[in-house]
Amino acid sequence: MAEERPLLLCIMGPTAAGKTALAEGLVQKLSGELISVDATLVYRGLDIGAARPQSPHHLVDICSPAEPYSAARFLDDLAPLLDGMRDRGRVPILVGGSMLYFRAFLQGLSSMPPADPAQRETIAADAARRGWPAMHAELARVDPQAAARIHPQHSQRLSRALEVYRSSGVPLSDWHAVPGKPPLAAGYRVVQVAICPLRREWLHARIAARFDAMLDAGLVDEVAALRARGDLDLHLPSMRSVGYRQIWQYLDGDCDLATARDRAIAATRQLAKRQLTWLRKWPDLHWIHTNAAGMPETHTFPVAMANKENAAASDLLLNYLAYNPM
Repeated sequence: MAEERPLLLCIMGPTAAGKTALAEGLVQKLSGELISVDATLVYRGLDIGAARPQSPHHLVDICSPAEPYSAARFLDDLAPLLDGMRDRGRVPILVGGSMLYFRAFLQGLSSMPPADPAQRETIAADAARRGWPAMHAELARVDPQAAARIHPQHSQRLSRALEVYRSSGVPLSDWHAVPGKPPLAAGYRVVQVAICPLRREWLHARIAARFDAMLDAGLVDEVAALRARGDLDLHLPSMRSVGYRQIWQYLDGDCDLATARDRAIAATRQLAKRQLTWLRKWPDLHWIHTNAAGMPETHTFPVAMANKENAAASDLLLNYLAYNPM
C-alpha cells in the first residue's frame, strides 16, 4: 500500500486580498505552520511597507536589504523547513503573492550555474558606465530570447542573464531547457487556493486603505531610516519594492507626499493585476471570491457552501479538506 502523502497548502492571491487572514485561520485547526512566500518580507527592516504579519511566519526577516534574494535561494531556505515540519507532523501552509517562488516550489528550477559575485560586480560597474539599455542591447546580441522577456530597466534579471552568459558561455535560455532537480512539492498532497475580492473595485479600495494605514503607521520614517544606512539605493530589489520606491523618491524631493501616495497605490494595483494574470493561468487552483466585507461570496470547491453568509474562507477550505482527504 502506498504511503499517504502529507498535506501541504498553498494560499495565493493578489496583494491586499486577505491571504494572511485565511492562512492564520487554518494554523491551529490543521496543526500547521506558516511559511511566507513573499519577495519583500524576506528583507530585514522592511516591516510597515511589506505588511509584516503579526503571527509567526517562517522566511520573514532573513536577509539584508542590501543583498539580492532569488527563487533559488528561496528553495534552499524552504527545503530544511519542510523536512522539519514533516518530522514534527506539522502541515506546511505556504502563503504569499510571489508567484515565481510558488512556481519554483511546485515545478522546480532548471539547472543553472552558481552565482558569480565577481562577474556580478563587473556587470554593475559596466552598467554604471554604459547604462542598462546598453547592457540590454548586449544581452540581445548573445541571448535574444532572454532579452525579449526582460525589460531593459529590470536590472536584477538583466544582470543575472548577463552573468550566466559571461560565466558559462551558454545563454540563459539554453540553461532553462536543461532539466533540474525534482520540485520540492513532489511527495506532498498539495492543495492550492487563491483568494480574491469578487469585484475589482473592492480590491482597489482595500489597496488604498492599506497603503494609507501604512503611512499612518510610519512608513515615511521607516524608509528614511533605510536611506540613512548608506548601503541601499533604488537599484536594489528591496528598495524597488512597491511603496518603498515611491516614498524613497518623495524623500529625494522628486515629488510631494500626495503624489508618492498616488504612485504607490497605482503601482500596487499594477502588481495585483500581474498576480491575477499569473493566477488565471495557474493549474489545479481552487478560487475563493470574497465580498466587500472579506467573506466568501463564490468558490470553485466541489462542496456546498454551508451557511455562506457566516462562514469564513478558512471554514470553507476546511470543509473541502474534510471531504477530500486524499
